[in-house]
This record gives sequence, structure tokens and C-alpha cells, in this order.
Amino acid sequence: MPTKEKPYKSDEVVIDVRDLSISFGSHVVLDGFNLKLHKGEDMVVLGKSGSGKSVLIKCLIGLLRPDSGQINVLGQSMDSLKQDTLDHIRARVGFLFQSNALYDSMTVRENLEFPLRRHWTRMDQHQADDLVMEALKNVGLEETVDMMPAELSGGMRKRIALARTLILKPEIILYDEPTTGLDPITGREITDLMVDIAEKYQTSSLIISHDMKCVQHTAENIAVLLNGKCHAMGTYEEMLSSEDPFIRQFFQ
Repeated sequence: MPTKEKPYKSDEVVIDVRDLSISFGSHVVLDGFNLKLHKGEDMVVLGKSGSGKSVLIKCLIGLLRPDSGQINVLGQSMDSLKQDTLDHIRARVGFLFQSNALYDSMTVRENLEFPLRRHWTRMDQHQADDLVMEALKNVGLEETVDMMPAELSGGMRKRIALARTLILKPEIILYDEPTTGLDPITGREITDLMVDIAEKYQTSSLIISHDMKCVQHTAENIAVLLNGKCHAMGTYEEMLSSEDPFIRQFFQ
């Protein structure tokens, strides 16, 4: 858990969400949600299952289009981007899926090369190999480079998914329930890895998590999502001492 201000954190806003609303039929998911993520900041979005946390992340990278509101990512308004500009922004924003989203028919090497082939066309195999091995070294799994996802444990697959997220050296990383389905020891290892990566690459992180150990260890600030709105914002310590009954249930 952070104990002092990061030297690389700044007042620059890298994600700015204003009055975001989205519904599916008659079901309102986000209803005027607001959030700002600063450069170098690690923020957790906390809320009950089905409250719209994962929907928020998908809106941020353009996988879902909101009904109204504004999303600004790295200085770009996401609702007015052409496809090539959107792809460029996505290359600067890493997304760690809850399911890992590895391709079962590809080796670890091929999984990591996939975003390189998609975003960088002027790269020879030697350069690609160097980036693959650097990404695997970051997660401590160089020896898995020619293995298939089915040969890996759940924790190893999560690490490989994180390595794939890192390979383009993103400025922002979005984590969707990064420790879900992992045993407590492996979950803590993934959490430690998230902190190490943020410090090494000076990334900004937006983390969706129900794992309060992960929240405590990673969050500089917590945004509490309730009824489609940002119900409260504060540090872990501020949330822990809150008298708000909705907030307190997460810390019991």
C-alpha cells in the first residue's frame, strides 16, 4: 500500500470521464458517472457485482458506446475518433481481461506477438523476439515462451496475459478483476507484480477488483460506484474509516 507520493505522479489527467450514462434496454448501468485518473496514479473502482464496473472499462477503450457523456483518454475524445486514431489510442492503453483472453491455439510467443503484428508493421523477427522475452522477463516466465496456454496454471496464464498487455509499453493499464479465480497466495503475487510494473514503467492504472487485499495493496485512491454514479472517492484509509453503510460493507 502506498505510503508516500510517487515521484512520477503528476496533475496531468490521462482519463477524464464526465456525466457518463449507458443503459441496456430499461436497465440503467451508468447514470452520470464522473472520474478523473491522473498520470502515475493507481485507482480502484469498487462496487457490487453487476454495478457497471466492467461496462465502464469497456466504454473507456471504445468496446461499448455510451448513451451520453464524455470520455477523454490521453487527450483524445473517444466519441469522435476515426478507427485508425482509436487503434492508436488502444495501443497506448493496456487491458488485462478478467478471463485473460489468451488464444488457446497459439503458443505463449505467438500470443505475445499478436499485438505487435496488429499495431507495429515495421518490425523484424529479431525485434519482436526481444520484446517478447522482455515482457516475459517482467512477469518471471521466460521459460514458457514455447508452451501452450493449456500447459500453464491459472496464475501463469494471468502472468502471460499481463506480459501481453505490457508488450506495447502502455501508458495506462486497465485491470478487470485481476485476481479473480486465483488462490490467495497467487493473487498476492499478481498484486505485487501490478505494483512492481507500475513503479518500473510509471504507468497509470485503473483497477476493477472485489479482492480487498488487492485493493489495499494497489489503490492510492478508490472510487465507489453505486446506482450508476461515483458515490464516494478517497484513499483506502478514508474508505476504511467511513461511516457510510454502503462503503463499510466492503471492509467488514
